[in-house]
Amino acid sequence: MGAILEAIHSKLTATFQPTRLEIEDDSARHHGHAGARPGGESHFNVTIEAQAFAGAPKVARQRMVYKALAEELAGPVHALTVKALAPGEA
Repeated sequence: MGAILEAIHSKLTATFQPTRLEIEDDSARHHGHAGARPGGESHFNVTIEAQAFAGAPKVARQRMVYKALAEELAGPVHALTVKALAPGEA
């Protein structure tokens, strides 16, 4: 696990106490594109399930995740795809 992926995992776990958390480093697919860094860890896909998202609209859920990862998004992370779910949602 790379340092940035580990930081994302730690921050999302601490902030949301998720019942499910999947983080995929998708950087290899973006090699040669804007924002891609040598060594990867620039593009991520996150699926997170947590009670904190219950009743919140999709955009609000994404903003909650972006806020938790503001430091990473301001620096090494170029792109983040988020699928934020409340427990029981698919």
